Amino acid sequence: MSQVLILWHKTSALPVVGSRVFSVLFAQKAPYFASIRPRFLTIEPNRVELLIPKRRRVHNHLGTVHAIALCNGLEAAMGALAEVTIPADRRWIPQGMEVAYTAKATSDIVCIAETDPEQWRSDALPDTGGQLPVRVQGVRDDGTVVIEGVIRLWVTPRA
Repeated sequence: MSQVLILWHKTSALPVVGSRVFSVLFAQKAPYFASIRPRFLTIEPNRVELLIPKRRRVHNHLGTVHAIALCNGLEAAMGALAEVTIPADRRWIPQGMEVAYTAKATSDIVCIAETDPEQWRSDALPDTGGQLPVRVQGVRDDGTVVIEGVIRLWVTPRA
């Protein structure tokens, strides 16, 4: 089991503050995530959800959640997903992100990253390295998708 998943299980068991403790610790590992103050909601292999609170610090000139804040949230969700899903004999690095902004981000946003279990099978991951797409989306309080796309990972064997 990955260190990220172990930490999630330990901290999320704490009443009331568990997911917040995990979220602060996760953001310390990659400090630029702290700017969006992510709060992880779900962490499991092949699916991660986190919340970006709508607050002034992440607003654009329209008073909505800024596009780059949304991308940071999607990347944080993808990174947690990759850490808890990837086989122990593999490593990953993001290779690219393609997103479409589909609606105004006028509320807190739930960022979701998903993969299918088959994508992580050994026969689907060549020994020379290969690309693995992670589906991502951000959803407003009313269920409207405000951003969606794919983050491509480059997955190779551990040295």
